[in-house]
Amino acid sequence: MAVKLRLMRMGKKKQPTYRVVVADSRSPRDGKFIETIGTYAPRQQTDAVIIDNAKANDWLAKGAQPTDRVKKLLELSGAWQQYSESKSSASKPAKAASGKSSPSKAKAASAKKVDKALETVSTSSSDTEV
Repeated sequence: MAVKLRLMRMGKKKQPTYRVVVADSRSPRDGKFIETIGTYAPRQQTDAVIIDNAKANDWLAKGAQPTDRVKKLLELSGAWQQYSESKSSASKPAKAASGKSSPSKAKAASAKKVDKALETVSTSSSDTEV
């Protein structure tokens, strides 16, 4: 199931307000949703953006994809920066650890391949001599 962070329209005609929701990407815009994580009121003088950053980060970490507008709202609320920092800090140690061990693993694997190749060559040459 592909999960998205997107806007759900609320409010009266010609006076929109939006909820920032977590929803299945196949459900309609104002249809079924999983969780509400914030609100957005574009008609106010200072675009009122209220987003629960903890919930947003949890859903982003689980793989939910924000729409373009919601990504901008997450940047305004600071949730996107928190997510980016946590994502980069979590991936750096993993890359460093895998970077250190992978060359030695690669060398060991290539050495095994060379040994096997030499064995097959030596056995095939000894078979032809007899």
